[in-house]
Amino acid sequence: MISLAALVALPGCNRGDHPAQMGKVAPTFNISDGSTSINLANYRGKVVLLNFWASWCGPCVAELPSLLQLHRADPKLVILAISIDEDPNAYSNFIKQRHVDLITVRDPNQTVPSMYHTDMWPETYLIDRKGIIRRKFIGAQDWSDPEIRQYINSL
Repeated sequence: MISLAALVALPGCNRGDHPAQMGKVAPTFNISDGSTSINLANYRGKVVLLNFWASWCGPCVAELPSLLQLHRADPKLVILAISIDEDPNAYSNFIKQRHVDLITVRDPNQTVPSMYHTDMWPETYLIDRKGIIRRKFIGAQDWSDPEIRQYINSL
């Protein structure tokens, strides 16, 4: 007989960097916050790093410098950042103060994160040129890590 603890743990088994979507086509979306729009289909043929974040999220803020460094070091890599910030002023002030030059859009209703079954911040998906999800990163990453960079470059 399976213990109650095992049954409770079962739903969490799919939380690692191998989500159910691994190896499947990334859910397509078209989102706009009034000043910026992102349509994932426009990036087919390119490697995409899809990052879900928020300005109030400590780990998101911690990973931002290395994410910006990756963006500047590899301009061929498309980095799409979707913020779940509810406050448009807090979001825009954060973008300005931190000199965020990534393609970013605010999604306060978490429409796109829900499509990816994302509920922890930050979470990042690596999508290959064919639109297939190749990897999921949960939590803040050091995007200057040689292993991560090598994996991205292999796509």
